[in-house]
This record gives sequence, C-alpha cells and structure tokens, in this order.
Amino acid sequence: MELIDLDAKLEDVIETNFDAQVAWLAKLVSFDSVRGNEGPCQEWLATEFSKRGWGLDSFTIADVDIEGKRGFSPVIDADYSKAVQLVATVEAGDLPGRSLILQGHIDVVPPGAHELWDRPPFVPHIEDGFMWGRGANDMKVGVAEMVFALDALKKLGYVPDGKVLVQTVSEEECTGNGALATLERGYRADAVLIPESLNNRLIRAELGSVWFRLRILGKPGHVLNFNRASNAILAAYEYVEDLEKLTKEVNGEAKNHPWFSHIDNPVKFSLGKIRGGDWLGSVPSWCEIECRLSVLPGHPLHEVRQRILNRVEETAKRLGTDRVPEHTWIGFQADGHVFEPGSEAEAVLARSHRAVFGSELESFSMTATSDTRQYNLYYDIPALCYGGRGEDSHSPKERTDLASMKETTRVLGLFIAEWCGLKKVGAR
Repeated sequence: MELIDLDAKLEDVIETNFDAQVAWLAKLVSFDSVRGNEGPCQEWLATEFSKRGWGLDSFTIADVDIEGKRGFSPVIDADYSKAVQLVATVEAGDLPGRSLILQGHIDVVPPGAHELWDRPPFVPHIEDGFMWGRGANDMKVGVAEMVFALDALKKLGYVPDGKVLVQTVSEEECTGNGALATLERGYRADAVLIPESLNNRLIRAELGSVWFRLRILGKPGHVLNFNRASNAILAAYEYVEDLEKLTKEVNGEAKNHPWFSHIDNPVKFSLGKIRGGDWLGSVPSWCEIECRLSVLPGHPLHEVRQRILNRVEETAKRLGTDRVPEHTWIGFQADGHVFEPGSEAEAVLARSHRAVFGSELESFSMTATSDTRQYNLYYDIPALCYGGRGEDSHSPKERTDLASMKETTRVLGLFIAEWCGLKKVGAR
C-alpha cells in the first residue's frame, strides 16, 4: 500500500476512534503513578494489552540483575520489588519484517504543593483542546499514541510483519533503571521509538545528569552561642553557591561544544531538596541537600563526579572545617549522548512525519535526558525519541494537545507500517 493511501486510511480510522483514545488517555492519567506507586497503573495496562491479544511479561526491577551494568544508576529509598515493568509482544515468532520496541514511561514526578493546582493533579480535565493533569504530557500521551497506532492498523485489517514490543516502564524520571531492566531481561529489537512529547521534533543530542546528596555537619550548641559558621543549614548554602560557580564554568566550556554551543547556559544545576536540624533552640548540627548537575556529551561521568567532589572539598577548606560533607550518588548517573544522523530508522520516521505534516523532520539538542540513551548508547540499538505537542511538564499547568495526539498517532502508524511491514490479519 502506498504511504499516501495508508495515511488517508489511518487518518479516517484514528478520527473515528478519537473519543475512545481520549477516554483511554484520561484513564491512564487518573493513576497516581509516582515512584513506588506504579503497580496499579501497570496492572490496568496489562489488562488492556491482554484484551488486544498481546503476549504479556510483567516483572519487577528486582527480578532482573541490573546492578553494575552499563546504564545502571544507584538506587536510594526505592523498593524495586514493587517497581513493575510491562512488556507486551504484539507479534511472536519468526517474522520477516524488522522488529521494533515502542516504549513509554508511566512514572510521573510528584505533584508538589497541591495549593498550586487549580484542580486535583490526577483528575484529568479537558479545556481548549488540551488535557490537563500530572503525567498527561510527560508522557502518558505517548503511551496512548503508540497503543492506538497499533489499534488503527488492526482496524484496517493489518498487523505488523515484524515483532513489536510495547513496553511501559518506570524509573525514567530518576534513574532509567526500568528501561535497563527490559534490556537485561533480553528484550532487544532492530529499532526503538519513544514518543516523548517533543513538539514533533527528534532528539539529536541530550544532556546527561548526575544526582547526589551531601550531608553537612555543623557545630551544635545552644542558640546563646550562635555562630553562622556553626549552622549546618546556613553552611549548606555555601556549598550550593560554589556548585553554582562550577556550573558556570562548565557552561563556559559548553560554548565550544559541537551540539550545545548554540544554547545559552545549557548545563543546569538544581538544589532539589533540603532538610536539616532537629530543634529550634539549638544550632543545627546537620543538613542534607540533594542536587542535580547536567552532563555534556563527551564529558565522562567519572570526571564530572570528581569535579563535584573537588569543589565540595574546596568549599569545606574555605569554610575552615575539617569535616568534608559525606556524599552519596542517589539517582541518575546518566551520560550525555549524541544520536548520530543517518540511520534507516530515522529516514523512515522522516518520511512518516513528512506524510502527515508536509514538512521536513527537525531535530534539536535537549537540555535534559531520556530513556533513549539506554538503548542507543549502551546497547547499540538505533533509537528515536519523537512525539507530539504539549506544555508545562512537571508543573501544575501540565497539559497535552489532543489534536497533536491524533497527528502523532498517524505518524507512528506510518512508521510501524514501513519499518516492520504489514500483513493482513490472519495471513500466514
């Protein structure tokens, strides 16, 4: 079937099925699938995939030996015996077409202060063509797009002529260990497509990320003897200030980077959490801060970590303390990565994008990280990260463009058709 003919048929079927897709997405968004609570969402998805006749493998990260493997990030304060991952096999057996992994993460970041939300974060709301809610844009809409792209092909009487693995994973927002677990469990393919909401652009390069915790000790005593230098909480801000200076230095180096020089200050430092002290009438004896620093492609992780530790030691020396803060690597230890142009998978995606939008596929450098690196950088599988439009992910205004969901579902349907090939339902 010609691409243009298939696209017209897909457009009709996706339009007919659109209300069902919106309702399906709303149900998915209604699950409070923050870290540690992904199980009920995955159970519902397993039921949905089973209804479609797909083979299921539901397992936890604890079931897979991933520690020390390439792409592994250390785990703190997480019970991996509850971290459910789901892999659905759309077609099994020896098929002539190329195989494909369609992957989406169902874990979402915490809502934060509920007072900042106009409506409850896990009660999806539709207004002005957008669906609002935590996880709607990042990235449950992508899961709806890949599932309903396969549904549309099925309604046209076709199934992929190559094995398709539909994967819904967790831990994307903090480690990437969910994707790693699927790989170490043995799931591989000729290409991977992750439909993150990217305004229908393709990630060409992405930053990595290092997460760490510092435990800072002060000199406790009664507030009668208050001394600013003795206060562990106030001392923490000295370490933050010096880490911000380190970030500025790295951004100076980024001005000559082949993929990030066009972006002002692409490297970001974040003080994400702080806690400390035990009693208001005492000088705080301890403070813990949890921080994040971006990693440029080409900057080895071990060197980035050492630069952080060197800066912490320098700050301790400046403050005149012999107690260098204890450090712990607590989550993302993710390399920056460049997805080199020229793969056949990218060419197929470009044709699919052009058929729907009538324009050339654009790529960009992203100042964050995605699961895509796990497949491409560590397992040498061609990997694409491309998806529809939305706004304000990770904020109380998070929303996804439903018209874009419809368009992107068409793109994915065309991509599956060309990459895997199609065969008539029931044909042998």
